[in-house]
Amino acid sequence: MALNSDPQALTPPTPGRSRNMAAIKRRDTKPERLIRSMLHAAGKRYRVDLRLHLEGARPRPDIVFTRARVAVFVDGCFWHCCPEHGRQPGVNGGYWAPKLERNVARDRAADEALTAAGWTVVRIWEHEAPEEAVERIIAVVDDAAPASRGARTG
Repeated sequence: MALNSDPQALTPPTPGRSRNMAAIKRRDTKPERLIRSMLHAAGKRYRVDLRLHLEGARPRPDIVFTRARVAVFVDGCFWHCCPEHGRQPGVNGGYWAPKLERNVARDRAADEALTAAGWTVVRIWEHEAPEEAVERIIAVVDDAAPASRGARTG
C-alpha cells in the first residue's frame, strides 16, 4: 500500500467531519475498559496508556504490564483495518485510504520496535470476545512474568 502524499487528501473534507473526528476517543473505549476491568478482577495490575521510550519509536500501548514487558493494544476494526470487519469507506476514499494505511503502518512499526526491545505484543480486535481476549492476555503475561516475582505481575 503506497501512502498518498497529496496534502488535500490528509485534510477532513468539512469542519463538521473534523469536529466529529476530534471527538473520537483515543483511549478508554468501551472494549478497552471492559478488558481492563476483567484483568483487574483477575488480579492483574497494569499501566494504562503509557508511552514507552524505545530506540527510534515511542509507542503508546493501551495496557502495559511493565515488569512482564507485555504491551497490549485493543484495536478498533475500522481504524486498524481488521481483516474480518475492516472496510474502506465508499465516500472520500482519497482521504480515508491514506489515513487508514498510516494507522496500519504505525501499528506494524510499534510492533517491530517493541519486539526488538524485548517486549511481547498482544493485539486484540474490538470484535473479539472479551473473555477470550483476557484469557489470552493473562496467559502471555503469566508466561512472560519474571520467576522471582511469584504470583504478582504488573
